[in-house]
Amino acid sequence: MAHKDKLLAECKEKLIEAKSDILNRLVEIKRNFILNSEDKGGDEADQTQRILMEKQNLSNHQRLIEMLVDIEHALRKIDAGSFGICEETEEPIEEARLLSLPWTRLSIEGAELREAKQNLFRNHV
Repeated sequence: MAHKDKLLAECKEKLIEAKSDILNRLVEIKRNFILNSEDKGGDEADQTQRILMEKQNLSNHQRLIEMLVDIEHALRKIDAGSFGICEETEEPIEEARLLSLPWTRLSIEGAELREAKQNLFRNHV
């Protein structure tokens, strides 16, 4: 097996494992949300605590959905043969970065360039 094929196989395996983990975590968040929404009792402090927990669960849910979208995108790129190319620089993404974050869309240089552009935009708004 060529080195690139081995890298792709390893990244694909990590992506599938991460996808499975995220789907399980989303089910758990939904289960907790249903359980917490059934409990309407308690004093004001209990209700405030429940609202804060719901807000945290929704935030976690959104973060996990965004990560799931990135994972699906990476899996499609593997199938299309375009996996591992930075969306900012169009150069190969570092192998260590892909093994660590196989759903990444940017090389280190690409991430730095994108952050610099975002900071520039923020400073001019």
